[in-house]
Order: sequence, then structure tokens, then C-alpha cells
Amino acid sequence: MSDIEIRIVGKSGRITLNRPKALNALTYEMCLEIEKAIDAWRDDASVELVVIDAAGDKAFCAGGDIQNLYDTAVAGDFQYGRTFWSDEYRLNAKLAAYPKPYVAFMQGFTMGGGVGVSCHGSHRIVCENSKIAMPETGIGLIPDVGGSLLLARAPGRLGEYLGTTGGRLDAGNAIYAGFADYYLPYEVWEDVIAELEKTGDLEAISRAAQPAPEPSLAAEKTLIDQHFGLQTIYEIDQSLAKDDAEFAARAHKTLGQKSPLSVACTIEIVHRVRAADTIEAALAEEYKFTYRSAEFGDFIEGIRALIIDKDNQPKWRHADLHAVTKTDVENMLKPLGADALKL
Repeated sequence: MSDIEIRIVGKSGRITLNRPKALNALTYEMCLEIEKAIDAWRDDASVELVVIDAAGDKAFCAGGDIQNLYDTAVAGDFQYGRTFWSDEYRLNAKLAAYPKPYVAFMQGFTMGGGVGVSCHGSHRIVCENSKIAMPETGIGLIPDVGGSLLLARAPGRLGEYLGTTGGRLDAGNAIYAGFADYYLPYEVWEDVIAELEKTGDLEAISRAAQPAPEPSLAAEKTLIDQHFGLQTIYEIDQSLAKDDAEFAARAHKTLGQKSPLSVACTIEIVHRVRAADTIEAALAEEYKFTYRSAEFGDFIEGIRALIIDKDNQPKWRHADLHAVTKTDVENMLKPLGADALKL
């Protein structure tokens, strides 16, 4: 069986991620296959919409398959990762601007690279077990694949909070934060997809949709805005440390477990992207970081500690958030010149 199934069914272009045992983690080849398909369908009049889903019920896509990224980086080859991210970001940009309806069914875990091939779509569907997150600061990266734009557009300062802590969004919170649009019970997905394939009628989604669960983040938004609305990560961290509310203590502890450099850069990226408000600007800012992440950041150590050795004892380049200087952030996010992202 192929890692990805691409075909035309009725009026729909169909993409199914097919690595359920690997939680449908996205390989480089899968990214290229998706891009090839959407390029072909863009001007194909027989394809009225695109539907992407995934095999299994545990995950739509738990992120990018980073084994090759790690192996090449450890060997001193940073170009493989740079090429991978460049090509992946080109796909994300195409999806965000796609002229036809792009319908994503996101069950279980949808994280990192999985967000990039779903949450830029026009119709984003979640169910009772959906868990969406951008957890990259935990492995020495920043929210990428255009995720910084989704974060920047989230209500208030949810973007700074979710981007730095990697908080998981259930269905209600995903819709509230702007990562999804419709709540459909998982048991009806097969029938809805079949109707989309047969008729191309997008109303099939809204007819099957049900009210989403209440978003718990709504009740925490005042505290989130109070703390994460501060200008720098140092101010945010100090503000959380002084607040004895349960939310503040939890957020402060979580931030302390992430890569300090990644957390500091995430705040700056979300601020920049909120001001620019385009997918192109978001991807360009993200690429400045990911381009440098293995050579000058915590990417290699983060993957080692959390995924390879699983000792969960990363030795970050900075002792804590307050050890990261403004110059450190500027160096990770300065223009790349001739190496800048080309979409």
C-alpha cells in the first residue's frame, strides 16, 4: 500500500494519507505528491473540489516525518532540511490560495505538518476526538507550515499562548481559535465524503454539522490576553510567575519545558506575521528560523531528547527564557538574502 492515495472520485479530487501506524506522519514524498495533485486539479474542470482525509481514527496527521531531517542534520547536512522546508512551505502557500474548495477531515491528532495540509483549507472539519496543536517549541522549532498566520489571526493573544506552549485544541477550541470551521460527529464522515464525491455539493457539510462543544479557552481568554499580550517573552514569563492563578502556574511551568530560543522567536514571529497578515510573510518569517534551526538552534537536541532517546532531558542552548537575548532572536530571524524562501 502507498503512503498516500491520490485519485479522482466523481466530482472530487481525493487525497488520503495512508500511514496509520505512523499516525500518518507526512514524508517529503507525500508533500510532493499532494502538490503535484493539486497543481493538476487546479485547471481540471472535472474536479470541482478537493477532499483530504486520512486512514485510521487516531490521527489525521501527527506532523512531519522528521527522521530524515534529524539524520541528515546530525551528519552535518543542513541543506536537506532547508530544501524539505522550502518545498513544504511552497505547498502550504498553494493550499492557502487554492481557487477550489479544499475540504479537510481532521480526526485525532493534527499537528505540525498536518496542520499545514489541512488548516489552510476552505472547509475544515473536526470531530469528537480531534486534537490540533502546533507543539514545535518542544523540539527546538517554531510553529511553521503557515501556522504562525493561523496563530496571529486567533482571537486576542491566543496565538502567542498556543504557539509558545503547544497547547492542544479539542474540536470546540479549534473552531474558536480559527483552526477549524465545522463540527461533524465522526460516524457521519463517510457518508458526507461520499456525498461530496457524488454531487460536489458543499452544503452536505453544513447539513451534517452539529453545534461544537463549548470552547474552554473562551473562559481563559482574559488571563491569556493579560499575560501573553505583553511585548516580550521575558515580560510574559515574569507576569505568569507573579500570578497565583492555576492557569498562570500551568502556563509558566509549560514554557519552562520548551526551547527558550524557540519560545522567544515564536513571540516575535507571531507579532511580525500579525502585522503583515499574509501567508507569504508568515512562511518567509518561519523559514528564517527553520533554515537556521539545526545549525544554530535547538532542533537537533530537541529531536534527540523527545523522539530519538526519549529521555525528555533536552540540554537547550540557553538555560532559561531570560538567558535569550534580543540579539539571539534577531540573529535567528534576520533576512536570509539570496537564501530567502522562494515561493
